[in-house]
Amino acid sequence: MPRSAAKRGANGTGSIRERTRKTKNGKQIKYWEGRVTVGFDPGTGKQKQRTVTGKTQKEVREKMQEMEVDLSRGTYQEPCKLTVGQWLDIWAETYTINCRERSKNIYKSDIQLHIKPAMGAISLETLNAHTIQTFYNDLVQGKIEKKPLSPKTVRGIHGVLRKALKQAVLNGYIRSNPADSCTLPRRIKPEIKPFTEEEVAAFLKEIEGHRFEDLFITAIFSGTREGEVMGLTWDCIDFQQNKILVRQQLQLHQEVGVDSYILEETKNGKKRKITVASKVMNALRHRKVVQTEAQLMAGADWDNKLNLVFTNELGQPLKKSTVYRAFKKAAAAIGRPDARFHDLRHTFATLSLHSGDDIKTVQENLGHATAAFTLDVYAHATDMMKQESADRMDALIQRISG
Repeated sequence: MPRSAAKRGANGTGSIRERTRKTKNGKQIKYWEGRVTVGFDPGTGKQKQRTVTGKTQKEVREKMQEMEVDLSRGTYQEPCKLTVGQWLDIWAETYTINCRERSKNIYKSDIQLHIKPAMGAISLETLNAHTIQTFYNDLVQGKIEKKPLSPKTVRGIHGVLRKALKQAVLNGYIRSNPADSCTLPRRIKPEIKPFTEEEVAAFLKEIEGHRFEDLFITAIFSGTREGEVMGLTWDCIDFQQNKILVRQQLQLHQEVGVDSYILEETKNGKKRKITVASKVMNALRHRKVVQTEAQLMAGADWDNKLNLVFTNELGQPLKKSTVYRAFKKAAAAIGRPDARFHDLRHTFATLSLHSGDDIKTVQENLGHATAAFTLDVYAHATDMMKQESADRMDALIQRISG
């Protein structure tokens, strides 16, 4: 039968004693141990005690006093026995159910490839900001992995760890989030290098007759991201109105032993409708004819379950690596080996601005959240437009003044 409250010691009471333990080589080491009553089992009435240790009696007493203060304030937390690695696995499996599949894959990849190898064995409750900061610094400096990671990549890893630790705080496993006080490496803003008008002309000539010609034309003259253009489906093409509905992106879904492509929502989760040039619509019409012929050739092997515009000869999603290699080869042929596929999107934006499109239209076509963001990204283009405007004003003044 449970003991009455009058016969039980109060929370925070405890004792200190000197202890001895043997090391592996037989040497005896003395230390101090303190036990603090942190509560009572509601079923048996027995005391629940926690042990703290230290090299000196003073150190143990200070630890006990801290526990006693927490108990009196009602802020005491039971020690968490999970390691960082164990908690990260639990978090990734249990607390990311509302995340997009691509985000889940990124989280799991960062956990398995970067965080767990370095900090997985550390006790969750002892993980501190200094350990995390050292981890970030070592990643950037290349001390942990084969090569240094970019500030952008490290910031992404931080985002995963911070989210997982935030949930650990909410669960009561740790008091505060040690990742909150870390200093992140400064992200170097990549230089935007769109194609010039001359390079666009050379690129179009280079890809004439190429199997991905229609895809490249659609990308460069619609401003769609790589995943968005590869994720276009036929029901998103309005041939009557010359419009494209951008509502999804093609993403690789990786599971153990199995890789497949799926359609996910766009980067910002929003849809947008783009009115495109006739050259884009003509490319899409040509793609429709080519795909119909490919379907007839493939017969029963045709497999376009996603209704994609751009597929291989069997109707299956194109591999991004295949498209990227083809792009790099074409870009190198016109003297731009440094170009990235994303530069086609930048090219669309700068061409639009130079041709006189207002910033709001360009923002909506690109799917940016605000016009201010578009202005910030393409400041170089708007600066050129301002100079061109000033030159036109100079010419007008000269005409007026005779």
